[in-house]
Amino acid sequence: MKFLDQAKLYVSSGKGGNGCISFRREKYIEFGGPNGGDGGKGGNVSIECVDGLNTLIDFRFKQHFSAKGGEDGKGNEKKGSNGEDIILKVPRGTIILEEDNQTIIADLKEVGQKLVLLEGGNGGFGNSHFKGPNNQAPRHANPGLEGEEKWIWLRLKLIADVGLIGLPNAGKSTFISSVSSAKPKVADYPFTTLNPVLGIASHKSNEITIADIPGLIEGAHDGKGLGDRFLGHVERCSILIHLIDCLSDDPYKDWETIRREIKSYSEDLANKSEIIALSKTDTISADEVNKKIKSLEKITGKEVFALSSVTNKGLEEILNKVLNVIKKNKQVEEVEKWSP
Repeated sequence: MKFLDQAKLYVSSGKGGNGCISFRREKYIEFGGPNGGDGGKGGNVSIECVDGLNTLIDFRFKQHFSAKGGEDGKGNEKKGSNGEDIILKVPRGTIILEEDNQTIIADLKEVGQKLVLLEGGNGGFGNSHFKGPNNQAPRHANPGLEGEEKWIWLRLKLIADVGLIGLPNAGKSTFISSVSSAKPKVADYPFTTLNPVLGIASHKSNEITIADIPGLIEGAHDGKGLGDRFLGHVERCSILIHLIDCLSDDPYKDWETIRREIKSYSEDLANKSEIIALSKTDTISADEVNKKIKSLEKITGKEVFALSSVTNKGLEEILNKVLNVIKKNKQVEEVEKWSP
C-alpha cells in the first residue's frame, strides 16, 4: 500500500428539497385546503476517525465528495426524504485544515471522533405552512436552501510511540525491519526510504509502535527534502531514537545537524526524550566503537548505545529503555488527567 500523508478535497453538502404546492382534491370536498409537504433536508458531510487506516491513499484518485440533496415535498402533506450523508473515513492523527492549508478545523487523535464538516440545506416549507385566515388557499411554497461547499486539506501526522530520526543512510530502515514485521526498502545509498513506515515491535508482552521517517537533511525544518512534513510524523511520538552512522567522519556533527533541524521545527519536539545509538557497529572494530561512543557521550551529555541491526547487538537494551520511557510518560499522563 502506498503512503499518502496529504490530500486536498472539495466537499459539498446537499441542497434541501423544495416545498410542494398542492391542494386536496377529493370527491364531495368542494374546497380542499392546501396539503403540500415540506422538502427533505440535504445530506451532511462528516469526517470520522476510524481504526485500521494509516494513510490517506483513499483520497488519491477521488477528491470531490458531494452529499445527496433532499427530496421535494409531495401532496397529501408528505415530506420529502432527507438526502444521504457522506462520511469520509480517515486514520488516527488526521488534521483537517481550511483551503489555506494553515487554519486548523479539527485534529482527530482518537478513533471514534466524528465531525460534521458541512450541514445540508434545510428543506423548504410546503404551502400548507402558509394557510391562514386571510389566505386559505396559498399558492406559495419555499424552495430548499442551498448546501455548503468548500475546499479542505487533510494532513496526516502518524501517532506512534517511537520516532526514528537521523541523516539519510543512518540505518533506520534496517533497525525497524529488525524489531518489527515492517519491510521497508533497505539499500546502501541515501534516501532509500521515501515515505514514512510504521512498524510494531513486540517486547516483553508489550507492543511498541515505531515510525521510520525518511532521512533528514540540513534545512529540513524549512521544507527542504519535504523535511517539515516528515518531522510532523514524529511530532506526536513519546520518544525519539536518533541513529548515527558509526562510519561517519564526525558523528557529533551528524547529531548536531539533526538536533538543530528538530529545534528549529518545534521546541516541543526538541524536548522529547531521545535515545542516541551508534548504528552499523559490526562494520568497525570494538575499540573504534568505544572511542566514538565515549566522545559522543562526553559532548552530548547523554548515554549512547552501540547498535548493530545485523547482529542484533544493542536491540534489547534500546527496547528496554524505550519501554521504560513510554511507561513513565503514560503514568505522568494519567496523573495529569486526574489532577484538578
